[in-house]
Amino acid sequence: MRCEVLLYPGFDELDALAPWEVLSRLAGARDDFDAALVSLDGAGAVRAAYGTLVEPQRALSERVDLLVVPGGGWNDRAAQGAWAEARRGDVPAAVRARHEDGALVASVCTGAMLLAAAGLLDGRPAVTHHGAIDDLRAAGARVVRARVVDDGDIVTAGGVTSGLDLALHLVERHFGAEAALSHERELEYERRGTVWRAPARLPVG
Repeated sequence: MRCEVLLYPGFDELDALAPWEVLSRLAGARDDFDAALVSLDGAGAVRAAYGTLVEPQRALSERVDLLVVPGGGWNDRAAQGAWAEARRGDVPAAVRARHEDGALVASVCTGAMLLAAAGLLDGRPAVTHHGAIDDLRAAGARVVRARVVDDGDIVTAGGVTSGLDLALHLVERHFGAEAALSHERELEYERRGTVWRAPARLPVG
């Protein structure tokens, strides 16, 4: 399973690096799971919202099983961050292309607004940082007040620290409760808040 966390100028450090720690730990423990920090072109360090320089490990892969999109810079309409990337269009286009190729796409905080800009949240349940809830609703999503919203091929999480809950939920979803609990113990973190999951769809006919 190939997992990538997408970096772009102005991303929020905790949005990306909290789930990254969980997913990279998982990659270190399993031969069937690969995790990487990526940017669109893989070239050069990316400066995050609070000035941290992060070196991507490679360019975003053409095919990926799980793509995690952090937020940052949306609520204050920063010159670099999710707001700027939504208007530029390259990140939303790349996210949409991977989703169309079968990737599970997950977002943390206002990363959901990049999913919305990609056209992935129209009429679908989702959540984001509380400061962007009205924007998410205006973008066509059906807002669900939960810590993590799992709608199958799209999973969104609320503000900043919820990236840990998102990643641990994904570990449990794909590798079981014991794997998730093991990571909680290592991190000395207990998941919090509600995980909303889409009701199972009954077969037709």
